[in-house]
Amino acid sequence: MAQEEQNVVRYADMFAALGAEPRLRIVRLLLSAHPEGMTVGDIGSELGIPGSTLSHHLEKLKNEELISVRREGTFLWYSANCDGLKELLTFLYAECCTRNRAIQPEAILHCC
Repeated sequence: MAQEEQNVVRYADMFAALGAEPRLRIVRLLLSAHPEGMTVGDIGSELGIPGSTLSHHLEKLKNEELISVRREGTFLWYSANCDGLKELLTFLYAECCTRNRAIQPEAILHCC
């Protein structure tokens, strides 16, 4: 499979992960807490997502490199992966306005 095709498949998987309402809410919340991130308990409390469901969503987002996790003692801290999100948005806007140049893609992308 050509590199461009591989990228399209990868980015489609990333968008699919964001396509679930709870996961999109999680990413937005983690972006608001950037760069420190939040603990699992705080994410669940803020969004009202039960623990078992939350861990499923967090794992999916982590596997698609949209969030990252770090351990501090007994706590897991999750944060938005701004590099991954920027890469995804760059892919989306790569061809933006290339025909009429009304807006430069660089003007759209200001992540983290």
